[in-house]
Amino acid sequence: MNDAIDADTLNRAEEAAPTPDVLERVRRNRRHTLELLTVCAVGLVPWTVLLAMTLPSGYEVHQWRLTWVGFDILLVVAMASTALLGWRRNRAVILAALTTSVLLICDAWFDVSLAFGTSEVWWSAALALFVELPLAFYLIRRVMGMISLAHWPSVEADTRLTE
Repeated sequence: MNDAIDADTLNRAEEAAPTPDVLERVRRNRRHTLELLTVCAVGLVPWTVLLAMTLPSGYEVHQWRLTWVGFDILLVVAMASTALLGWRRNRAVILAALTTSVLLICDAWFDVSLAFGTSEVWWSAALALFVELPLAFYLIRRVMGMISLAHWPSVEADTRLTE
């Protein structure tokens, strides 16, 4: 019985192997995406330096409550989406989990950095270290595990296309 299942799995894997056209499109899209990200990263450096030199160290905010409540609503939607997609075993859970983890990391950063110099910094740091960051890294670790199970074009197939 197991031999029949293994043979059937191998046959489906061979049928699902990407064509050279698909592999070429994937390679081209990957290259374009990496070029775009490289340009953006390089362009962000002078912008960050400019902000560091020109932004005031203090700033009065007019919509503080709206900003934080809106951010937390976004975080709730991301977490609920991750849970729902996970329960439904939908592959989009990968995107939802990564989004949730990034929002958790941002929440930790802003909570701690905006509370710095106040008595609230300890509470913010404790939440970041014991709740937000561990949950974010747990989700990232789970996503990496899910991605490792995905079928990707092999390096050998990509190399054959460039020869």
